[in-house]
Amino acid sequence: MDRAAFAAKIDHTILGPETTPRDVERVVGEADEYGMNACVPPCYLDTASETAPETTLATVIGFPHGQHAPATKRIEAVRAWEDGADELDVVINVGRLRADEDDAVTSELAEVVAAVPLPVKVIIEAPLLSDDEKRRACGCAVDADADFVKTSTGFAEGGATVADVELMSEFLPVKASGGVGSYEAAKAMLEAGAERIGASSGVALVEGFEDGE
Repeated sequence: MDRAAFAAKIDHTILGPETTPRDVERVVGEADEYGMNACVPPCYLDTASETAPETTLATVIGFPHGQHAPATKRIEAVRAWEDGADELDVVINVGRLRADEDDAVTSELAEVVAAVPLPVKVIIEAPLLSDDEKRRACGCAVDADADFVKTSTGFAEGGATVADVELMSEFLPVKASGGVGSYEAAKAMLEAGAERIGASSGVALVEGFEDGE
């Protein structure tokens, strides 16, 4: 894999609660310069699109806890598409999964998938789940016709692990997100089967590739 191919697997991310329009301009500009994608809050999609119109933009739905009403997630998804998002990262309702309400989890995800012509990544918040729950969450994503599963929002304690990527990649392509702060960590996730990396340190990852290859 060359540098350009590696960079294209990174979603350079800024999603913190104190994110400003200037922060988004910086991150999206870096993504454009280094050949990465960008993941930004939905309220700043217009700023991101204007800053780097050629950069692939992901945004988040039901973020960060996944407890929005299903109709709200669907409306959020449609609005994000209309505002310029190219991909959506949707948080599952972990509580409903824990309550064995898998049909409800699948149904709300399927509503989002059906509402927009965009790739949908399902954030299962793996640090909060047992291995059995991770498998059930991934099964819900498959049944909803989602495109990816994603390890974490980055807000739960713990982050992406090689073991989780290996488990999740049995179901769908995986976006490893949460605590991937170095080229070495990103490489380990890719070798475990991840197809995409979500990280706020995307520039460091790409520069690490240049230094290490």
